[in-house]
Amino acid sequence: MKRINEYRKLFNAEADTDLKQLKTTYRNLVKEWHPDKFQQDDEKAAEAKQKSLQIIDAYHFLVSIAPETKAANLAEYTTTTTESGIVDFKLKGLVLEVTFLDGTTYEYFGVTKHVYQGLINSDKPYRFGKRNIFNSFLYRKSKRDLEPA
Repeated sequence: MKRINEYRKLFNAEADTDLKQLKTTYRNLVKEWHPDKFQQDDEKAAEAKQKSLQIIDAYHFLVSIAPETKAANLAEYTTTTTESGIVDFKLKGLVLEVTFLDGTTYEYFGVTKHVYQGLINSDKPYRFGKRNIFNSFLYRKSKRDLEPA
């Protein structure tokens, strides 16, 4: 959640900010912090390089959790979470990464250790996920998808 809040603050964006506004803000930030705008020996050049990488990462991340992106991919997400079982899952901080049998991986944000313990201790993790995780937490499709079997 810290990452989400940090990126939203950088883009001055709310949870319901549309893709058009994100793109406009992204372009303005890139113009402002592009490394080529500074001389090599300028002390701001290194900061600009780091900042531009952060802006790019933030943009791609915010696009992946935007309401429009989620709406466009809802059918695929629903199919995965209702018809495909869980292969693997792991918690890193407050981010739960779940890999499904169809090869897709989703990240769920804000998952507490208490909820994760419930998933681990459940005799049917897929059922627990359907009831307590899949439709309860902010999610995005991860880049770590497996090759379909």
